Amino acid sequence: MLPAIQFAGANGFDFSRCYPQPEFNQRSILWDLNYFKYCFLKATGMEFQEDKLEDDFQKMSDVLLRSSSATFMYRDFQSRNVMIKDGEPWFIDFQGGRKGPFYYDVASFLWQAKAKYPDSLRRELLEEYMNALRKYKPIDESYFYSQLRHFVLFRTLQVLGAYGFRGYFEKKPHFIQSVPYAIENLRELLKEDYPEYPYLCKVLRELTELKQFTDDLKKRQLTVKVMSFAYKKGIPDDPTGNGGGYVFDCRAVNNPGKYERYKPFTGLDEPVISFLEEDGEILHFLDSAYALVDASVKRYMERGFSNLSVCFGCTGGQHRSVYSAQHMAEHLNRKFGVKVELVHREQNIEKTFEATV
Repeated sequence: MLPAIQFAGANGFDFSRCYPQPEFNQRSILWDLNYFKYCFLKATGMEFQEDKLEDDFQKMSDVLLRSSSATFMYRDFQSRNVMIKDGEPWFIDFQGGRKGPFYYDVASFLWQAKAKYPDSLRRELLEEYMNALRKYKPIDESYFYSQLRHFVLFRTLQVLGAYGFRGYFEKKPHFIQSVPYAIENLRELLKEDYPEYPYLCKVLRELTELKQFTDDLKKRQLTVKVMSFAYKKGIPDDPTGNGGGYVFDCRAVNNPGKYERYKPFTGLDEPVISFLEEDGEILHFLDSAYALVDASVKRYMERGFSNLSVCFGCTGGQHRSVYSAQHMAEHLNRKFGVKVELVHREQNIEKTFEATV
């Protein structure tokens, strides 16, 4: 529905009625960029050369304005301004709208700081948007994507300026809490260079590496706790307060513990490993467990969640559950680079696999 708002909504629209400005122009761009500079960048205590930064601000203004179009720019198009009534979307909070390029609203919606849309969903929604946009104008997809990147960067800086003013100066905690999400968006954007703004990118990379933001990132990185246990001693509690995670029951797998020769060993020892792998049941069992847990780890990382627990239980917490927990921990650390805290509860064994991402 966004292209309809932007294109059909502009038909016969008197932009002179827009407040405080009738259109997205150089003045409004530079005002937002300076808002970022004074209300956020300077508030961090960073040192930078204002003349060089202003030069790149001017270049950004030129790049953004080459996309000028006689369309309605909603300006605050984000999920919290879309209300569902009787199963249909209704739109609010467009009082800052004006004439401007359609890229801006796409950037506002898909890169809103706290939404943390996964890339797969962004791509899907961009395809949906472009299909609807073609009803109103032809689209060069490569140019669309290259130009959109500049609007995403601009919108991210504008949002940080607003967070800085509302958080650091007006002391509103909600905005301070939103800052790390916008900083993370900035980190992702800067993985691909913006050659048009060399000094700005240098400053922004230094900004994302400031201790207050890197420490916060570490707090929000995912830690997976993997545990083996004996059912007769109870399912482990989740100390994070998140209510627990996966609990897999290994008792249907052929049990080496019923054979005398395996009783002195655990699922970490070669005789038990060979027994389980030659039998093969546990390999199919773990393949299924990997598929479930992998999907959750991927989404938890995308959404900035910090804790997930994965527990494996068997009769004595010695053979099957220990083998399974050990392999799950190694698998997750190897595949995703996440920190994994491994606990074999009944064996009093603990090991940490440090994050590599």
